[in-house]
Amino acid sequence: MPVINYLTTCIFDSGALKQLAGTAKKLGMSRPFIVTDPGIKAAGILAKVEDALGVAPAGVFSETVPNPTEKQTKEAAAAYKACGADGLIALGGGSSMDHAKGIGLLVSHDEPLETYAAITGGAKKIGKIPPLIAIPTTSGTGSEVSVGMVIVLENGRKETIVSPNLIPATAICDPDLTLGLPAGLTAATGMDAVTHCIESVLSPSVNPPAEGIAYEGVFRSVGNGWLKKAVQDGSDADARWHMMMASYEGALAFVKGLGGVHALSHAAGRLHEKKLHHGTLNAIFLPHILRFHEGTADEKYARLRQAMGLKPGADLGDAIAELNADIGIPATLSAIGLSADDAPGVVEYALKDLAHFGNPKPMSADDYAKVYEAAL
Repeated sequence: MPVINYLTTCIFDSGALKQLAGTAKKLGMSRPFIVTDPGIKAAGILAKVEDALGVAPAGVFSETVPNPTEKQTKEAAAAYKACGADGLIALGGGSSMDHAKGIGLLVSHDEPLETYAAITGGAKKIGKIPPLIAIPTTSGTGSEVSVGMVIVLENGRKETIVSPNLIPATAICDPDLTLGLPAGLTAATGMDAVTHCIESVLSPSVNPPAEGIAYEGVFRSVGNGWLKKAVQDGSDADARWHMMMASYEGALAFVKGLGGVHALSHAAGRLHEKKLHHGTLNAIFLPHILRFHEGTADEKYARLRQAMGLKPGADLGDAIAELNADIGIPATLSAIGLSADDAPGVVEYALKDLAHFGNPKPMSADDYAKVYEAAL
């Protein structure tokens, strides 16, 4: 029987950052701990947030790495405790937001992170975490309103941890913070949002509100062309607004589930030395997964074609591949540093990933291997 939950407070508009001080006060946060990354600090966005906060933070962790790790989360959690913080502000893309959720989990729970993995039923062990405000600076992950976090554990797995208690207490979505984001990062994060929406549609679980939001996110980003516009002109405020909304919609949608694209991307993303961007991986795998599932969900494919502005019967995989080319996404895995030698490990971990169970038709190890080979 479906159980449907929606979700958290989101302050959304250009200039929304001005609401930070009042939001922190409302949440009882007087000594916040800011979690961000070196790029955000160097770009001056951290300074803007500190100014908007109006009080000195108890601490700042600005060294978050792409694809955050359990090791670094332990270090940041120790810093949080040492400074006597009473809440978290996540500033950045999905890595910083997921990292902040991991810190909140560690400072309020006693067991190792792997204990809370969704695939082993860990959600039931997750209670309240400190209040968390999430401020995205990219338009892709949607982690600012999602129930989950993804982290590379010390056991080598890139694990999904899911609980309503991990949803930030408030999201502050200010598209102005994405103005000037480089075209390549705009494209990669935008395709993350697109993939969230498409895989949410195709997930066989029952959640019509989420599915409806997912179609709207596809229409907004692809059918209306806002992703291309944001890539072409990073100063286009309207395009930035619409892509941040599409990202938000993708996260509202993926409570319904994800699928093989994310299973493969998580499995490849755990290869920390490769420094692979999650959105780029999604974009490369998506055309091949769409071709694999062709014929499984004909009505959904027809509605996706409509949302994307395609002709009836158009090949969705080809359409996504063409979109990737238009916005500068690499066409192959080999172009971003993966090889045939990586395939066995990626397949092994994809089969263990939570998203694997959201495919509209089952995928075997051989199926994943063929998709990987085609994408290579």
